Amino acid sequence: MTASLEGNVKTEDARRLLDEVAAAVTRERKPGATYRVQLHKGFDFDAAAAIARYLADLGITDFYTSPYLKSGPGSMHGYDVLDHQQINPELGGEEGHARLMKAIREAGLGHLLDIVPNHMGIGSGNLLWRDVLENGPSAQAARFFDVEWHPVKEELADKVLVPVLGDRYGAVLERGEIKLVLTEGGAFEIHYFGNVFPVNPRSYVQILGYRIEDLEKLLDGDVALDDLKSIITALQNMPTRREIDPAKMEERRREKEVAKRRVAHHCEKNTRIRAHLEENVRIFNGTPGKPRTFDLLDKLLAAQAYRLAHWRVSSEEINYRRFFDINSLAAIRVEDPVVFEEAHRLPMRLLAEGKVTGLRVDHPDGLAYPTHYFRLLQDARAVQLARALAESRGLDFDEPVLREELSKRVAPDGPFWRPLYVVAEKILGRTERLPARWAVAGTTGYDYLNSVNGIFVDRSAEEALEKIYARFIGRAIDFDDLLYEKKKLILYTALASEMNLLARQLNRISEGNRWTRDFTLYALRAGLIELVACFPVYRTYIGENESAVDERDRGYILQAVASAKRRNPAENGSIYDFVADILLQKFAAYVEESERPAQKAFAVKLQQVLGPVMAKGCEDTAFYVYNRLVSLNEVGGEPQHFGGTVEAFHEANQVRARDWPGSLLATSTHDTKRGEDTRARIDAISELTGDWRKMLTTLARTTEPLRREVDGRKAPDRNEQVLLLQTLAGVWPCAAGLPAREELMQLRDRVHEYLFKAAKEAKVNTSWIQEDARWEEALRAYVEGLFELPARHPFWKAFLPFARRVGEVGLHNSLAQCVLKLASPGVPDIYQGCELWDLTLVDPDNRRPIDFDLRRRTLEEIRSSKLAQAELARSLYESWEDGRIKLHVTQAALGLRRKFPKLFSEGSYVPLQVSGPRAANICAFARVHEGRFAIAVVPRLVAGLLEGPKLPARAFEGTTIEAPTGAPLRDVLTGEQRSLAVDELFATLPVALLASD
Repeated sequence: MTASLEGNVKTEDARRLLDEVAAAVTRERKPGATYRVQLHKGFDFDAAAAIARYLADLGITDFYTSPYLKSGPGSMHGYDVLDHQQINPELGGEEGHARLMKAIREAGLGHLLDIVPNHMGIGSGNLLWRDVLENGPSAQAARFFDVEWHPVKEELADKVLVPVLGDRYGAVLERGEIKLVLTEGGAFEIHYFGNVFPVNPRSYVQILGYRIEDLEKLLDGDVALDDLKSIITALQNMPTRREIDPAKMEERRREKEVAKRRVAHHCEKNTRIRAHLEENVRIFNGTPGKPRTFDLLDKLLAAQAYRLAHWRVSSEEINYRRFFDINSLAAIRVEDPVVFEEAHRLPMRLLAEGKVTGLRVDHPDGLAYPTHYFRLLQDARAVQLARALAESRGLDFDEPVLREELSKRVAPDGPFWRPLYVVAEKILGRTERLPARWAVAGTTGYDYLNSVNGIFVDRSAEEALEKIYARFIGRAIDFDDLLYEKKKLILYTALASEMNLLARQLNRISEGNRWTRDFTLYALRAGLIELVACFPVYRTYIGENESAVDERDRGYILQAVASAKRRNPAENGSIYDFVADILLQKFAAYVEESERPAQKAFAVKLQQVLGPVMAKGCEDTAFYVYNRLVSLNEVGGEPQHFGGTVEAFHEANQVRARDWPGSLLATSTHDTKRGEDTRARIDAISELTGDWRKMLTTLARTTEPLRREVDGRKAPDRNEQVLLLQTLAGVWPCAAGLPAREELMQLRDRVHEYLFKAAKEAKVNTSWIQEDARWEEALRAYVEGLFELPARHPFWKAFLPFARRVGEVGLHNSLAQCVLKLASPGVPDIYQGCELWDLTLVDPDNRRPIDFDLRRRTLEEIRSSKLAQAELARSLYESWEDGRIKLHVTQAALGLRRKFPKLFSEGSYVPLQVSGPRAANICAFARVHEGRFAIAVVPRLVAGLLEGPKLPARAFEGTTIEAPTGAPLRDVLTGEQRSLAVDELFATLPVALLASD
């Protein structure tokens, strides 16, 4: 067969395969409702397997797990992956994983897996990182990590700064805490408590050759001595760690491993050599109290491809890209094909085996090219499906030919745009939209969380609440100014090293051209910090293709430039224009073609910094300072905008139904600042401003003796008291009176731990880096003193009725939120345990053990109840404090979704008009598909309508819903047929989910 004929046959085979793959993709299952669980040593694969049947009974379609590749010992989250090729042994390893997969399959569930393409944990078990530390730029794994081998500090050239020491290097060294160790495998290592670092093989010469003349006397005439000297010679002639020629790199790898084996052989066979080397190690390790005895070890450490340093040094000098400011998580260069393959081999295998059916991608904004990454992921899945088909048919499989044909078929409206269900952890601002070029099903749901939460905040109360807040803390806080200042704080402290590297990169660009070389390094760094602090979104996505910058990103860049100039009118604005021109790819006539790659590389690096700055400055700092109404301080939230409208909620749902129907709908996650029901309760404060003002006054007056003076200030300060009081109202058990002593003490400890973390994050009175132990002790004493007050104390006499009222309003907010989530366009996501009340706070509080036995029993009791459905619903509403009413609503709504999946996955979204005196207190919409209807109707802003804990139906007399159907409708929550008069709809429960019979 001629080459051209053979090529034609291969092309035709590829086309036929892709035709079949396209047909198969259209039949691929999509999730209907997910349930997120956090796997860790205390809740492993077997524990997860035990709840699979329960989740299926609840109505869940997909078991959604945190990452479970091998991670750091004791990891509670799995985001510190050490080895991409291993299932985490702490969770049960391959065997435990197989049991979980079997349980998921037998329960009829899909499996959504969280993966981490942006970074790895760099603990001692990470062999890739160990390779970098041992061999520097010459490491075969050097391509995996984003290391600046020529940083600002020249002493760090070709080294990695490793900031793990608990004190200054010299102090740690001379206390004898850094130890040289000889391993059984003939290698030398550096140990610092639980940290293990390799030794550069060329510097073995310092150890092997030390006191060699003494060994010569012992081994006179022994051939082992000649061999030891041969090892030393080989190590001296080994390619250096600066070699990046592939052949030299391979030579270094081979020779160092041979040398280790030879050393190990001599240590095993010759006790005198082993004793000699062990004595050398002892000498190198020095004697505390005798500083000069550490000179040998100091010199050895200086010869390494890393420099051990005090952990505080990291903020200014670290030279590897991290996940945010976490030193133990190093970013990886997943845009490199080799790195992509390494990081995804195991998840792709699980997809091929049908064990995983979808992926959640963590922090794609940290990647160099997120759009390209998602395309790589989707194409890898398409090729995988084609290969499986070819193997099943006995066909030859030519991957390059198939990929060429695949590239012609990738289009946003085609089956190859996203053959794999993928959701991205993307934080969207209030008016921001997910980039249309991303080949994903949608986001992980923070945009939905903020959209739905907004409708339970009384927008008319903004001015009153602002006055109460400002008066109590003694000042007004402008959130936009606060965010700007906190982002600058992060840029000058926690992420200073990233800005130093960026500034030097920008300086090299400016120095390369006569038009820009007059900008000083200091001015460029200051200008960069101002510009980044003014960015309105988490990041832009320029430089991902050769086309012009899109209007979305152009607008954000110009907005940042205008803001930076406005905030710094006395500064030279040309620096901002210079940076903007680079970001906008406005390559002026004076820019040589050879300069453009450096400018594009700078733009990519800058964008990778934007996300961490926003997250640290906003979510992890400003959100703990701006305490006007903390239920608005949520991931992706903008608390300066006080709540939202029903119209905006409908608009967001319509956009999702049209563009992103597979997006997750979250109300609690492992990363939210508060549990969904805690947030719903705090929303109620916006309706109770008079009571809130009185409660703050009571707190200040009655607990003043509990405050302590610290350096002329009272602790806690007024702003911390505002946060504490809202937190208490959000998590307080609503039964009358104080809870039992044990429960009260557990709550005290939770509240103290939260307030401690909040104070650290706020970075006002104390912080993680600059701790104020006296302030922290005062906070602890205040919380403990508060919880020790007797029940008759004026504070509790005022607070308990207030908390009860907040809980009663919060009940209705929570049920309404639950119904809206389960009926809205998208895929409802339930975070572990949230089918009952979720009165949790930020992690670690929201990762406490879940009582699944209680939930399983409760579901069984509800499903097997002998009561009529309406009577059961009424009974559960009466006993709302135990949370069973929420589980009932959840399972009933999920049952409807499971019965009519296309109604919710493909159905149109129709906002319903509400008329009558209480129209403003109702949110209603319909889902419509092929003549079938589902209608959700919920109340909002109910504080003024409640009678005790109940929402009386008569409060809605004369209020009706205008529906697109006249067909009979049955409320799936109560089993009753209903009209669309709201007082009738709410006769049994204060929420309704109707379906056409």
